[in-house]
Amino acid sequence: MVGVKELHEGNFDAFIKEGKVVIDFWAPWCGPCKILSPAVEEVAKELKGVKFGKINVDENPELAQRFQVMSIPTLIYWKNKEMVNRTVGAMPKDELEDVIKESFN
Repeated sequence: MVGVKELHEGNFDAFIKEGKVVIDFWAPWCGPCKILSPAVEEVAKELKGVKFGKINVDENPELAQRFQVMSIPTLIYWKNKEMVNRTVGAMPKDELEDVIKESFN
């Protein structure tokens, strides 16, 4: 799959069930989310073997609450349905790539 998949309560658990997954918790009004989003989109297209999803916290407050997302953007990294890392705030693309590699090693 290329790009970032929009997720919600109905498809979230199946999406993280297996493999390496990065989920971006965001909102359309969030300035740092607007900074991070293009980096996530680029990395999602370039990085093989990792799935990317995003969750609009305004539309999916139950998922944000379930994973105690207090600030956005928050990226949560899963490997086979197990949470392995979490980052909060915007970051440049190269830093995002490094965090992803470290999270899944």
